[in-house]
Formats: sequence, structure tokens, C-alpha cells
Amino acid sequence: MKAYLGPDGKARLFRPDMNMRRLEKSCARLALPPIDGDVVLELVKRLVDLDRRWIPKESGYSLYLRPTVIATLPSLAVTASNHAMLCILASPTGPYYEVLRPISLLAVSENVRAWPGGTGEHKVAGNYSPGFLPQRSAAEKGYEQILWLFGNDRRITEAGAMNFFVVVKRDDGDGVDLITAPLDGTILPGVTRASCLALASDPEFQKESSLCLHPQEVVYTMNDLAKWSSEGKLLEALIIGTAVIVGPCNRIGFEGKDVIIPGAGLGPVGAALRKKILDIQEGRTEWKGWGVVCP
Repeated sequence: MKAYLGPDGKARLFRPDMNMRRLEKSCARLALPPIDGDVVLELVKRLVDLDRRWIPKESGYSLYLRPTVIATLPSLAVTASNHAMLCILASPTGPYYEVLRPISLLAVSENVRAWPGGTGEHKVAGNYSPGFLPQRSAAEKGYEQILWLFGNDRRITEAGAMNFFVVVKRDDGDGVDLITAPLDGTILPGVTRASCLALASDPEFQKESSLCLHPQEVVYTMNDLAKWSSEGKLLEALIIGTAVIVGPCNRIGFEGKDVIIPGAGLGPVGAALRKKILDIQEGRTEWKGWGVVCP
């Protein structure tokens, strides 16, 4: 989660109810004691109001918030804990990457981030550390993040710890498809992911951004991506998440070759989504109650 300062001096959270529902589900998946997300949200709002002086005023900067639940069973045992501690980590933060600078990805299938029946769809600390070694290997080869593939057909899932979207030109000439992997249990249901899909399907957003978008949650593979690229249909590749919001990708390493995404930064779809979300987060525009004022 992030807290932003608006031009009116008020602190805002972005769709925090979705974060709370995910926190509740993640606790349940790990057999942690249940928590009431609505109560936690009220605590977060009060914390943000108390610590508003720590929220940077620059656009794109925020107070990063991480509600965290830690098992505190007062014994050593391989069993579910009936004791837990809830804490809220908070830190001023700036842009995750240099603004609008494209990043490179290395597509890998020998390691996986998540698997069916696992915890990929939950916000769990254990989902992160197994990716550190593959990411280090990618960096040694000149890539900044991992594009996680899964299965023999090399289905595209996520990029690093972020959701991944591509913009593909349609054969019928009716705008573009905005494609991302479906929530099949291996994909984190990111708040920014859901917001991008909701905006892309909204006629009002399409009109104000002069875009014709067809959001698609479908299975697609690395071979599909390479094919779209060779046909000149792959227009944008986007990394999506709380930290980065919406960022561009300019090349994807795959089997010793690079799939090149055109452009030197965000394309029209990525730029429009990023601007709209940031305007809502920072209180410059109101949109369907997504910006929640604290307290």
C-alpha cells in the first residue's frame, strides 16, 4: 500500500479495501489467526494521519505501507500458530525505477515463482526469496528482472514480483488488446493490475485517453510473444505493481535472443494508465471512490 499527499494537503490511500481482503486471504492460506481487515484499515488510516509529515510532496513519491503478520507461537513446533503479531511497516519512498526508463527481462522456465496449489496468489514473504538467485543470474547476463514462465508450453506469468501486461495490435484493426495472465492461483491479484483492467474496459477512460482497448485475461506463451513481435503486432510490454505503478519493458531475453519492444519509454497505453492511476492516487482527480482520504 501507499499513502499520497494530494494538492489539497490530504493524505490518501489507493483502493485499500482490496489490500485488506488480500491480507485476510493470505492469513487464512497460512493458517494464521484470522484478522479483520476493516479494523486493520482503520488503524492504517490513523497511522497515516499521525505520520503524514513523512509523506513526500513530490509527484510519484509516497509513504510505503506494508501491513505484516508474523506467527508468534510461544514454542518450537512444525504446526500452525494460534498466536500472531500484526505490525505496519512504513517508509517514505520514491519511484521504484528511474521514471519511464525501460527495463530488460530474462525469460526463465527452469525456475518457477509459483505453482498450482501453492501460494502464488497470496502476499507471502516466501514467494520472494526463491527469486533472488535467478534474478542475480539474470543480472550477470545483463537483464534487470525475470519474466517467469511456467509449464512445458512456457506460459507467461509475472515479471519479478510484478504483474505483466502486453499491448498487441488487433488483426481486425479495432484498437489493441491489453493482455495479461488470468488469476489461476499462480498470479498475484495485484491492486494495480485490477485497476488497469478496470480502466481499460471503461468507456469514459477510453474516451478521455483516445484509446480503443480490449482487456484480455488469457493464457499466452513466450512463443506467442515472439510471434507477435516478428509480425510487428507487439506494441508495448508493461510491468505493473504497487511500487512501480506502470513501467515499460524494452527487451526480453529468450533462448539466447532478445525480443525487442519498440519505443524508448512508455507507449500510449502504458502512459495513459500510469497518468490516470497517479492522478487518482495523488488526489488530482476522483474516480469511483478509489482514493480514500485518511483518517
